[in-house]
Amino acid sequence: MILPKVRDHRFVTIRRGGTLTDPDHQLLALWAASCAEHVLDLFESVRPEDPRPRQAIEHARAWVRGEVKMMQARAAGGHAMGAARDLRGAARHAAYAAGQAGVVAHVAAHELGAAAYAIKAVRAAAPEGEGEAAGRRECRWQRDQLPEAIRALVLDDQRLRNDICWSVFDC
Repeated sequence: MILPKVRDHRFVTIRRGGTLTDPDHQLLALWAASCAEHVLDLFESVRPEDPRPRQAIEHARAWVRGEVKMMQARAAGGHAMGAARDLRGAARHAAYAAGQAGVVAHVAAHELGAAAYAIKAVRAAAPEGEGEAAGRRECRWQRDQLPEAIRALVLDDQRLRNDICWSVFDC
């Protein structure tokens, strides 16, 4: 469970009664796509013939450019998560990160899912005893990628949802 029980209106678009602007929603999608892409090789090294996670990341970016509809990006995200189902470890988490990135177009709060699963992927891929340190490095890398316009929002979201996101944002 990576979404809060009560929706944070900061992640609901203005036209739906929240406070999130379209440009900020798009920045969240691009950041989530970057987080997922950063660990995508952990999936592709196990399943090089399966394009679904990469396609989800591409659809997230295409949605931002106005080239695909929200429903197409959301569907691509779902297919990426389907690619994860029979896997374990880093490859599974990397596919879930891509899936979460794809569904940010539908629910902006999935941005944190992409980041959290990417950190979990890095932790799982690290040598024995080095997972926590690798996860902290990944978390810091992700924070370095945050556009200034959404930085405070995402950092606050990490603080608020860290417990339900496996405490991966302690970096």
